[in-house]
Amino acid sequence: MRIHTTLHWGTGFWLVLLLTACAETPKKTFDMDLEGVLEQRDTPSWPSKEQAVPRYLFAGELTGEENFTREQSKRSGLVKVLAWVAGLGLEQKQPRVLQRPQGGTVDEQGRVYVTDVSRQAVFVFDKVAGELLIWENARPGVRFIAPIGITLDANGEVLVADAELAAVLRLGPDGRPLGSFGDGILVRPTGIARDPATGTIYVADTRANDIKVFDAEGQLLDTIGSRGDGPGDLNAPTYISFAHDRLYVTDTLNSRIQIFDRDGAMLEMFGQRGLYVGNLTRPKGVAVDDEGNIYVVESYYDYVLIFDQQGRYLLPIGGTGHRPGQFYLPAGIWTDRHNRVYVADMFNGRVVILQYLGGA
Repeated sequence: MRIHTTLHWGTGFWLVLLLTACAETPKKTFDMDLEGVLEQRDTPSWPSKEQAVPRYLFAGELTGEENFTREQSKRSGLVKVLAWVAGLGLEQKQPRVLQRPQGGTVDEQGRVYVTDVSRQAVFVFDKVAGELLIWENARPGVRFIAPIGITLDANGEVLVADAELAAVLRLGPDGRPLGSFGDGILVRPTGIARDPATGTIYVADTRANDIKVFDAEGQLLDTIGSRGDGPGDLNAPTYISFAHDRLYVTDTLNSRIQIFDRDGAMLEMFGQRGLYVGNLTRPKGVAVDDEGNIYVVESYYDYVLIFDQQGRYLLPIGGTGHRPGQFYLPAGIWTDRHNRVYVADMFNGRVVILQYLGGA
C-alpha cells in the first residue's frame, strides 16, 4: 500500500512538471482598441449618422478581467492529453468584474482607475502592463467601505474619498496605503478634485452640504458653501471636477451645476428640475473636456447631458437600457487628454467610453 501511494503521487508530480515545461506562459494583452473602433461603420454615434455629422462615437466599455485576453499558448497534442489526465484546467476561475462602479480618473500612461462601492475596492485597468489590479486596502489592515471619488496627486499618489470611512485615503502608485486626511473633519465625502496649478484638493462633503478645501498636505484651508438653495448655497453636493481654473460642482438636491473659481467665489450656475430631456432631476457626475464642453450625468433618467461653456444644453446621450450608449443608474463621469468620456454605468456594472470628435 505504501509503495502504491508513493508511485501515484510521483506520477502526478511528473505530469504537472512536464506540463509546466512544455506550455508557454500566455501573454496578457489589453483587449480594448479605442482607436480602431473609430473606423467601424456601424459604431453608434451621437447625433446619429442619419441625422447629422457625428460628434461622439461609442468607443467601448470596461467591465473587468474580460477586457484582458491571453494569447493562445502553443500546446502540443501530448500536452493537452496530459493536462486532461492530470485533471488540470477543468476548473474555470470566475472573472473579476466591476459590480457598482462610482467614479474614476485616468493617468498620463492611460491607466484607468475606477472606484466600486459594491466591490469595496479600486479597479486599475493597466493597459501598459496588460493587467487588472484590484486595490482593497484603504489603510493597513482596513478595507475600503464606500469608495466614491478618486483623483491623482502630482507625485503619482492616488486619492480616494470613502463616504463611510469619512476620510480621503492616500495610496501609492502601487496601491499601498500611505495615510489619510480629513479624519474628524469630513462627514460623508463623495466627490474629489485637485487643482494641478496649486495642488489644492477639493472634497464634496455631501452630508455637510459643503465643499471642503485642503492643501497638498491635507490641512483644511477653507469651506465653500452651506445648506440652502441660493447662489453659492449647496444641498447634498456629490461629484465635482476641476478644469480650466474652475471648480464644477454637482449640487444634486438643488438639481443644478454650480461653477466656482479656485478661491470659492461662485461664477455661474445652470440646470433646473423638469420632465424633459435636458432638465436636471438627480444630477451626479460632472466633467469637462479640453474644449470646455460640460458633461453631466442625469442619473434619474439615465442620460449623459452635454452643455457648452455657458451652460447651454447641446445634446443628450443615453436612455434606460443595456445597449451601447444606454445606461442604468449611471453615477460618475470623467475625461482624459484624448477627449474620451468615461461614464460609470453603475447598475450595468461597466464603464462606458465615448470618443468626442471635436468641432462645433
